Amino acid sequence: MADDGAGNWAVLCHCTSCPLIPELDSSPTSKFIDPRQDWKRQDVIQLMPKMRAIMEELVDIGRTFVQAMRNRRGLANVDEMYAENAQSIEAVVPPVRQFRITKGRDAIKGKREDWLAAHEIIEFDVDGPYVHPPNRFSVRYKADVKQKETGQRITLSEIAVYSVADGKIVLEEFFMLPK
Repeated sequence: MADDGAGNWAVLCHCTSCPLIPELDSSPTSKFIDPRQDWKRQDVIQLMPKMRAIMEELVDIGRTFVQAMRNRRGLANVDEMYAENAQSIEAVVPPVRQFRITKGRDAIKGKREDWLAAHEIIEFDVDGPYVHPPNRFSVRYKADVKQKETGQRITLSEIAVYSVADGKIVLEEFFMLPK
């Protein structure tokens, strides 16, 4: 509810639909801080511990995720870091798949297995995390890969944005660099 500081944070960040923040109470007794107005010092002081805790958790999740990707543990990473009902959205339909949206942790793992079966990774660079409190971080990927079927080498460059709830990734969205 807004009175516990979570609603104030949601309004401040324009994240009223954030899964980490309870639904806002619209009753007249709720206290909202309009981000366009000056904050009172005591309001900021009350919110700081909650914002700091949210930020620290997000940074920790992001760093753990990025390190797993750098260590080429992306497949095992799915079981450890993704919610069971997580979703993955590609920028375009990948060549080895027939759809852009993958729903469920097992399906996301299958998507990665298919990709790894079709490609040989020559070089893989992972940069991040870039955090966007209260619940998102992004990662930049650049990879030099060879398609196993054709032997063709391609360079991939993309950004992925990850949304987190209850300590797990619930959504990943991939943005590609156009040619």
